[in-house]
Amino acid sequence: MATQDILEVEQFLQGFELFGVNLGLEASLTLLAALNNPQHRVPIVHVAGSNGKGSVCAYLSSVLTEAGYKVGRYTSPHLIHWCERICINGQPIAPDDLYRVLLKVQSAIDPEQPSPTQFEVITAAMWLYFADQEVDVAIVEVGLGGRLDATNVVDRPLASIITSISREHWQRLGNTIAQITTEKAGILKPNCPAVVALSTLPQDAQTVIHQRIEALACPLISPLSSERLSNGQIQYDGIQYRPPLPGEAQMQNVGLAIATLFHLRKTGWNLPDDSIVNGIEKTTWAGRLQWYKWQQTEILIDGAHNSASAKVLRDYVNTLNVSSVRWVMGMLSTKDHADIFKALLNPRDSLYLVPVPGHSSADPNSLATLATAICPELIECQVHKDVFAGLAAATGGELVVLCGSLYLIGDFLAKTQPLC
Repeated sequence: MATQDILEVEQFLQGFELFGVNLGLEASLTLLAALNNPQHRVPIVHVAGSNGKGSVCAYLSSVLTEAGYKVGRYTSPHLIHWCERICINGQPIAPDDLYRVLLKVQSAIDPEQPSPTQFEVITAAMWLYFADQEVDVAIVEVGLGGRLDATNVVDRPLASIITSISREHWQRLGNTIAQITTEKAGILKPNCPAVVALSTLPQDAQTVIHQRIEALACPLISPLSSERLSNGQIQYDGIQYRPPLPGEAQMQNVGLAIATLFHLRKTGWNLPDDSIVNGIEKTTWAGRLQWYKWQQTEILIDGAHNSASAKVLRDYVNTLNVSSVRWVMGMLSTKDHADIFKALLNPRDSLYLVPVPGHSSADPNSLATLATAICPELIECQVHKDVFAGLAAATGGELVVLCGSLYLIGDFLAKTQPLC
């Protein structure tokens, strides 16, 4: 992948950054109409939720690809480059193809109307590319919320999945679990299947989703419980697989994916058991509970950008039987820092705080003050100028974990591995 091509895509999309975030469908629908509504030519599985969206999309894409289908996948944010967001059969769109389709989108923008946002532009490019490529199905992750997200422009999804609900993006989605759930449940459509593990959600979320499902007459598909076998495999309703991604939360994510695949199989999709097993076991998802070698040191990297994902990370770390953890962290200013620290930090841990480059980063010094107030038994709490200084200071501990923001993880990966 030529660096110059990626830079051209980056520069093109930077031109739409100043238009901010727009929760609403009018601009997207207007733009797509000017492009002859490519979204109507793309069968989709729509995925919303607070955590687990990306891995559910990865499982579905991998299995459907294994079964021989041409599968689009749209996720956000990207870790290293924009091409990651738009994939077919697991392969990112080529930068020249993305640039070409972005120019088509740009040509359809009415200069007399307010400009679409960056996310509306890249989402329109996704619809156009998948339609032109005639994918059999697209697995589409919601960007923010659901009801007013730019991806929510289809009337008949094959299935709508809600992975989890926790307090996140409250500045835009609402300050309560009920309000946040209302936004995420906005992807549900009349008479279209809803795949939700209701019993795993907060009570207020269960109430909102149940009411929405009843009002829309959505067939409810409830995943079954998974069982961990003595040989290290997981069993779900007769399917036995070896988990490719670590963490207990993945059992629920795989359950949502398999329940969706079983539904597709009932409606005529050719998805034999071996395709499901092989597809699951081949699934990869970078930047989430990922082991990574940096300067001969094995470190754990994870986005852990809200309190729920921080708890998942801490639960996984607890299974490693280490006596202390050295956390290298950077967070955005918009996150609930206190709740994330409460989920992660234990006495005898150490904390090395760094800024998140290129984004609205929380001030590391302010984070240090907050962290020491929440967990005064930290062995040490330091502030460093960047992620590499933080990692250098943390190296030598029993376990080093880099976390706090997917943007931080992406910047780290971009600087430590070649573009591919």
